[in-house]
Amino acid sequence: MISFAQEINRPVGLITEESDPRLPGVPRDAFTDAMARAVNGVAIVTTDGALGRWGLTVSSVASVSADPPLLLVAISRKSPVVQAVRGNGSLGVSLLSAEHASLADNFAGRADDGLPFDFDLAEWSRGAAGSPLLTAATAGFDCQLAGAVEAGSHTILFGRVVGVRTSPQGRPLLYTRRAYGSAGTL
Repeated sequence: MISFAQEINRPVGLITEESDPRLPGVPRDAFTDAMARAVNGVAIVTTDGALGRWGLTVSSVASVSADPPLLLVAISRKSPVVQAVRGNGSLGVSLLSAEHASLADNFAGRADDGLPFDFDLAEWSRGAAGSPLLTAATAGFDCQLAGAVEAGSHTILFGRVVGVRTSPQGRPLLYTRRAYGSAGTL
């Protein structure tokens, strides 16, 4: 029997926009403008280990499976976070609350004051797999890297969830139309 890790790591080729040349393409600007209308949760993906401590704000986190517990994040292949996660073998995913907009900007490289990607701006704890998790996150997922797939400009990282933390406080930080917000009635 083939395990999930063996299946996800088998060569399948790079997913590109030219998967079927008979179908029309969509201009990049039209696609990104349409995707900006989606409402997404905001998270900080972290890793720590031999390749260093890294963190990055993302809005592309999704559940893959509950049995076994798996999630995915999509990160630009150009980001050094991708290679760090691969080398360290673990990732932490901290779902942010509405009060974390400034922290989200910082880990997106847009620092209000000081340096971007600054772990000293918040309190973190280490998960069993080794990655930092934001202590005040609405939820935190401690993950072992289960695999990665190249897809266009991004790498999809799959994490096998080995630990979960939740907080009853705080409303989720949301991202839509290139701005942060929060759910009023949810």
